[in-house]
Amino acid sequence: MVPSVLVILAQGFEEVEAITPIDLLRRSGAHVTVAGLDALMVKGSHGLEIGCDALLADCRKASYDCVVLPGGGQGSQNLAASFEVLEMAIKTAQSGVVAAICAAPAIVLGKTGLLDGKKVTGYPGTEQHCPGLHLRKDKVIIDGNLITAQAAGSAMRFALAIIATLFDESTAEKIADQVKYEE
Repeated sequence: MVPSVLVILAQGFEEVEAITPIDLLRRSGAHVTVAGLDALMVKGSHGLEIGCDALLADCRKASYDCVVLPGGGQGSQNLAASFEVLEMAIKTAQSGVVAAICAAPAIVLGKTGLLDGKKVTGYPGTEQHCPGLHLRKDKVIIDGNLITAQAAGSAMRFALAIIATLFDESTAEKIADQVKYEE
């Protein structure tokens, strides 16, 4: 069965952290839906506008194997302010994978309880938004059904970790070879 992935974009998202997983997941064969929090055209933190497949409100009743939350300071704040985003992350975590990068682990997931007892990484300093959270210095961490990554520079590893989790390691290696990614 083809894994279904929901990538949620909010105004001010970090472009590399969104586009890299969308692209690599689609290359892997996953069914990726890009949902805009408030609009079908969403502007990133560096002015790049992305056209979304749907509005998040239209995706609420569907179930996904994975939800991906790109970071970016403003984007993460906007995601965290949305009950729909928090609800979707919690719902997906019950039987699927939650993946967050940069500011999103602390700022968004910190409000959900999904980080409790987990090893987590994210953008240094964002842990101040989630009292008691200790961010590790790893670029990417997979802990059960939670995948977290540090920043834009970790976007390729983050996307490949999602692919390895949803498919398998050989699929992730195939995609890494296809795009000539080497660690």
